[in-house]
Amino acid sequence: MHPFDAQSPPKLALMLGYAGLIPFITGALGIWITPEGWRVVVLAALLDYAAVILAFMGAIHWGLAMRAENAGQAAQLQLGLSVLPPLLGWLAISGGMPISLGLPMCLLAFAGLYAADLRAVKLGLAPQWYPSLRRPLTIIVCLSLLVAWASVLLH
Repeated sequence: MHPFDAQSPPKLALMLGYAGLIPFITGALGIWITPEGWRVVVLAALLDYAAVILAFMGAIHWGLAMRAENAGQAAQLQLGLSVLPPLLGWLAISGGMPISLGLPMCLLAFAGLYAADLRAVKLGLAPQWYPSLRRPLTIIVCLSLLVAWASVLLH
């Protein structure tokens, strides 16, 4: 069986993926338990990490598109779309954008990335197991960003 046809993600991918959630979860929860004066630091760190991971995820799609044997229009579109997550992450942390806008921007970018993940599998660019890895990670990331955004809206 070709690794692309496997239905279950490799154990290392699972472990690294779940380890990557630690800053999201601790950041989102930390905002609620951190003393008032430190909340802005925790929020900034969470948003910075979200932007870094958006760049990482965009690079994955760049790589998937580049390795496509058939560099047809679908792969070219995937390549072009791969630059959107890092751009959105950069916008969220640069130029003084309010955190109340940066958090939902990142949230939408992660949701859009999951749609791109599914598209990449459908096009044969990503392995069949990729959605079973990305689905729970995306849900936890989005919930973490929602929890953080709620703290901004309620404080």
